[in-house]
Amino acid sequence: MLSVHLSGSSVSALQMELFAPILAAYGSKSMISNDKLYAHLESCGALTREEITDRAPVGRSGEMHSLGRRKIRWYQQTLKKLGLIERVAGSRGVWRAATGITKDKELTPAPAGVSLVAFSTNLGVAIWGDCRTVFSSIDEPIHLCVTSPPYCLAQPRAYGNPTEANYVDFICKALEPIVKALVPGGSICLNVSNDIFVPGSPARSLYRERLVLVLHDRLGLHKMDELIWSNPSKAPGPIAWASKKRVQLNVAYEPVYWFTNEPHKVRSDNRRVLQPHTERHQKLIAAGGERRDAVFADGANRITPGAFGSKTEGKIPRNLIVSGHRCARQTPARKAASDAGLPVHGAAMPFAVADLLVRFLTEPGDLVVDPFGGIATTAEAAEEGGRRWLTTDLHHEYLFAGAHRFKQRAGFENELSL
Repeated sequence: MLSVHLSGSSVSALQMELFAPILAAYGSKSMISNDKLYAHLESCGALTREEITDRAPVGRSGEMHSLGRRKIRWYQQTLKKLGLIERVAGSRGVWRAATGITKDKELTPAPAGVSLVAFSTNLGVAIWGDCRTVFSSIDEPIHLCVTSPPYCLAQPRAYGNPTEANYVDFICKALEPIVKALVPGGSICLNVSNDIFVPGSPARSLYRERLVLVLHDRLGLHKMDELIWSNPSKAPGPIAWASKKRVQLNVAYEPVYWFTNEPHKVRSDNRRVLQPHTERHQKLIAAGGERRDAVFADGANRITPGAFGSKTEGKIPRNLIVSGHRCARQTPARKAASDAGLPVHGAAMPFAVADLLVRFLTEPGDLVVDPFGGIATTAEAAEEGGRRWLTTDLHHEYLFAGAHRFKQRAGFENELSL
């Protein structure tokens, strides 16, 4: 099981035994009195009647109080601080789910300095909070980080994004605690946008090039590759320069940068991601390989008789991933958000991208992290492959949706339900 120690004003899993049932009670009704809350906690087995009603001396005065009810009030105040519930004005002891949480189209960022367990399985934990706070607090060696940070778009998405001017610094600060915990030969993979343009110009921004250089100079990361994620369903664009001015071609791909801290110790192994041979290649192997002797590309490539005749376990993938941005793996999360009247994440990484990277760069049991987890695509790829995982996101609604991808996984617990 993943060990996470959260500091400061964060709330850890060990402190959370009443969190889910209390929040669930408020999420199921428009408003609820304390008496009804006590009855709910008793009926669901979270507390016994004796724990709620029995009184004990408290403090120097020895005044008698119900320790169970005091505990419940602590949770209420914590939930209030997190912006999840609110008092009903003019009604004593009556609370309700905060209007910004249940049926609102706005995203709810975690309060500053607060980290809260959202959901977990036997293999991993999802945390609602700022990634810098969370990853500065963990004491586990990290083997791989796969993430798609917010893009530096001119028109911010719902979750917000840094500007191009501060993007490099934003990424470095987010990755710094992860790099410190990275095992020798561990990897960091970043899916960033290729479609950032100089304002008012058809020329592409050089922010990607600056990012690569600064990650090397500032964090000591070495660029292993720039994989291409080809997205056949990517919307046409850039509209101004391709469709209107006609000076650009429509975009079709995004880069996925692969970095490591120690290239000679890199833990990748392409045997973990071999693909089936084509029928044509299988026939070639069965025939004993090539029968010709030929030279191509001015001597750069040579084919000799018998080449490609040896039986192998499969084909080594090329550094090109072809996948649309929508995939079936996202369906439970998207449906959960839609059913709850919450914003649906519109820019989630497809499972195929995360899955390839997780299998290629880690072994079962390794720790895979994602500081910008969204609806937990990287986490699901890690779970599927038997890797431990830790994912964070600043927005409650995305993690609420992402939790629905794990409902059938061993040890699933949903702490941050509506």
